[in-house]
Amino acid sequence: MDNIMYKSDITITPRDLSEIFRVSGIKRPYENLGRLQQMLDHANVLVTAWDQEKIVGVARGLTDFSYCCYLSDLAVDQAYQHQGIGKQLIEQVKKELNEHVALILLSAPDAMDYYPKVGFDKIENGYIIKREK
Repeated sequence: MDNIMYKSDITITPRDLSEIFRVSGIKRPYENLGRLQQMLDHANVLVTAWDQEKIVGVARGLTDFSYCCYLSDLAVDQAYQHQGIGKQLIEQVKKELNEHVALILLSAPDAMDYYPKVGFDKIENGYIIKREK
């Protein structure tokens, strides 16, 4: 969308993050504002998408800016999905990094078909120790 602005130079509140998680359908603890604050405090890449004053998307990552970046969250308001906002958020994250940094993520099962469409290759050599809470 032409009227969507992408920003990487602003701080958002846990309420902003909560709202975008809630309206995007992504499974995140959007009711736990303290936990969301910690998620914001410890991320070192944050790109947001805005329609005027309304946040409509977020990409949040953790990186060393040298070798890899874990894209922890990619969420777009359901009313704004299928318009290229998620893809543009990914592109903006890549601009925050450099060509030496691999972008890695874990996909929700229902989003597995999306990521190859926006440039990700599927990998089979990953492991996880799932969170307890």
